[in-house]
Amino acid sequence: MDKKRVLITGAAGFLGSHLCDRFIAEGFDVVGMDNLITGDLKNIEHLFKLPEFVFYEHDVSNYVHVSGHIDYILHFASPASPIDYLKIPIQTLKVGSLGTHNLLGLAKAKNARILVASTSEVYGDPHVHPQTEDYWGNVNPVGPRGVYDEAKRFQEAMTMAYHTFHGVETRIIRIFNTYGPRMRLNDGRVLPAFIGQALRGEDLTVFGDGSQTRSFCYVDDLIEGIYRLLLSDYSGPVNIGNPDEITILDFADEIIKLTNTSQKVIFKPLPKDDPTQRQPNISLARKILGWEPKVSRQEGLKITYDYFKSLPEEALFKNEHNNFEKYIKR
Repeated sequence: MDKKRVLITGAAGFLGSHLCDRFIAEGFDVVGMDNLITGDLKNIEHLFKLPEFVFYEHDVSNYVHVSGHIDYILHFASPASPIDYLKIPIQTLKVGSLGTHNLLGLAKAKNARILVASTSEVYGDPHVHPQTEDYWGNVNPVGPRGVYDEAKRFQEAMTMAYHTFHGVETRIIRIFNTYGPRMRLNDGRVLPAFIGQALRGEDLTVFGDGSQTRSFCYVDDLIEGIYRLLLSDYSGPVNIGNPDEITILDFADEIIKLTNTSQKVIFKPLPKDDPTQRQPNISLARKILGWEPKVSRQEGLKITYDYFKSLPEEALFKNEHNNFEKYIKR
């Protein structure tokens, strides 16, 4: 009972697996949980031999029970790419709503502090730039991205309700675009998509004219922000991301230079509701957490590229792409 114990949902995913590593390194006992719809046990196989780690294959949209004490819960179970939203929209909605409800109930029963992973997608295609935590967003609830955006917005509302009505200790992180080792190479997000195309010798696909912007945060910086927020006294939403904004077209050029390939950029129509701007205002994180990103995009991209190059060839050509045609603006 003297050792702190944390439950991490989505433990076999990109962010969840890095969280497992961090909390074990900090001396916690870690309970990992994942239904493996988008997660991969290869991300956490190095942890199975450790006595301080245990894993449960379970869908948190169903009732969640964990024996023994729990001090902290980190709810990171959710599909996290547009391809996933199109492939499993109902599961995406359920894990943000029913899953969050189940884990908030567990936090209440265990007297545990819970941190939920929200997203910059709650801002939708923003009319405020850069995005601050007090901006309410511009989201299309019935568009192709709505199943993810609204699941996360509901998640935040449910979390604050448990905080105000039941007195549960809650934390909310709004995560902006994050990258690094253990991303799924073919999950459809722009960074792995570009690197995957470069490694396969394909031209890089830019949707729209490439003037839309993103801000990319290296995973180690994000994990540090999550850790600090969990242990802080702040219960409101907090943006964690890297405000170093870049256009998608310029980013494509960076990937071409990084990979030393001769591919060109090709253009396709912009998917419906694709955000035109994405940049976090991190003034609040700087103030209450003393946090800001440390890893430059140049450094982080090199590490990520080396990771993707190390994957077996079958991973490089695994096709997870779905048909976006019906969501393309005409």
